[in-house]
Amino acid sequence: MSNYTGQSDFTLVRFFSQSKQPALLAMVIFVVFLMALSGNALLILLIHSDTCLHTPMYFFISQLSLMDMMYISVTVPKMLMDQVLGNHKISAAACGIQMFLYLTLGGSEFFLLAAMSYDRYVAICHPLRYPVLMNRRVCLLLMSVCWFLGSLDGFMLTPVTMTFPFCGSHEIHHFFCEVPAVTKLSCSDTQLYETLMYLCCVLMLLIPVTVISSSYSCILLTVHRMNSAEGRKKALATCSSHMTVVILFYGAAVYTYMLPASFHTPEKDMVVSVFYTILTPMLNPLIYSLRNKNVTEALKKLFELVYK
Repeated sequence: MSNYTGQSDFTLVRFFSQSKQPALLAMVIFVVFLMALSGNALLILLIHSDTCLHTPMYFFISQLSLMDMMYISVTVPKMLMDQVLGNHKISAAACGIQMFLYLTLGGSEFFLLAAMSYDRYVAICHPLRYPVLMNRRVCLLLMSVCWFLGSLDGFMLTPVTMTFPFCGSHEIHHFFCEVPAVTKLSCSDTQLYETLMYLCCVLMLLIPVTVISSSYSCILLTVHRMNSAEGRKKALATCSSHMTVVILFYGAAVYTYMLPASFHTPEKDMVVSVFYTILTPMLNPLIYSLRNKNVTEALKKLFELVYK
């Protein structure tokens, strides 16, 4: 404990040092970052400006886009600035804020995806009761619950992680302050905390996954009974977009927080983190716009209005 330091700077291991062309990789990530911000911002603009998209489903999609814009902004600007300035230090306070924000946004997105699957269940399985069951008040309530549960995750894990005694090397083998990477620097016994964190993450995943799997089981049964081929096609197209996003986001979360330590290496962890913190926010607007007729029509209207 002689090298123990309470509040000190951490050093983020350079992500770009893994590449033979760090400047090119930084440029690619910068372009992806701009695409994610512009794509999600455009989707939010379309949903709020086109009255045809003023439905619960698109309200939730706009919230997902907002979360994705915030989520990618928590990690990427710092990573790119470190590469440009050559300074890879991060203070304990900044590390804690970054950790809290990504935990809150990630946790909120878990529950938002569950709310979106419930919305699709009501729309397809109970279409006549849909306006009542998914009115504006219910949507706002569901959204508030998503944000609350996500922030609960941040408030539980961040203070505990950041109050551990850190001694020896302060090198975080990651490009941002992720909980498992920071916990490894502690010189105290963290086994109990890691077990509790594992159980917390299982619960955070189990509840939404139960809602999602139950919703889509009912949806598939309802779609199977549909007589209209057009109705079946439309229902499957909407649900397949959502399931693509669910698999991308939950798959990365399961790897990061639920697989044993023997499956992890710093290099693998960074690659998976790039996938769910950088690529997924860029892919989400593409998934929901390219395969959605209403969104593409709203985009055409916007272009016609701009270039008129």
